[in-house]
Amino acid sequence: MTISRNSSSHRRSATAAATALCGATLLFLAALSSAHATENPPIRMTHGIEYMSGGIGSDEAQLMRTVAPRWPATFEFAIKDHKGADFASDVRVTIRDANGRVLLDHVASEGPFMVARLDPGIYEVEARLRGNTLKQTLHVNAGMPARMAFLWPTGTDMASIGTRTVQ
Repeated sequence: MTISRNSSSHRRSATAAATALCGATLLFLAALSSAHATENPPIRMTHGIEYMSGGIGSDEAQLMRTVAPRWPATFEFAIKDHKGADFASDVRVTIRDANGRVLLDHVASEGPFMVARLDPGIYEVEARLRGNTLKQTLHVNAGMPARMAFLWPTGTDMASIGTRTVQ
């Protein structure tokens, strides 16, 4: 009888171990799957300037925040609302260098974040959302990433066409 107890106990232990291993494997596969679910948005180029935009969804937003320090310029787009601010996408961005030469010409953001490889210098940045354009001056210094936020007023989706300089 002692043998059958040990055998039964051994089977329960083996079953519990197999169940735990199966559960751990499923958790690992789920984590691996979600880690690969967020891919880098594509890096695009216009007029010799590389840029990337995205940030739709929390995973992609976190990815954009993670890569931003590796890019000389980061832009963030939002619309003010009664709760604070809500991210904006499909913003048309134009960047001009200090000589007025257009480097990015009405490129569309594919989310609330955009990063660009700009050389050190001073740039005029225009961000247009639903007929409203905001302008800011960006200073990019060597080795120091610059960040710029564009915040449109509440009701921008219904506002009249206009241009504002953000200070």
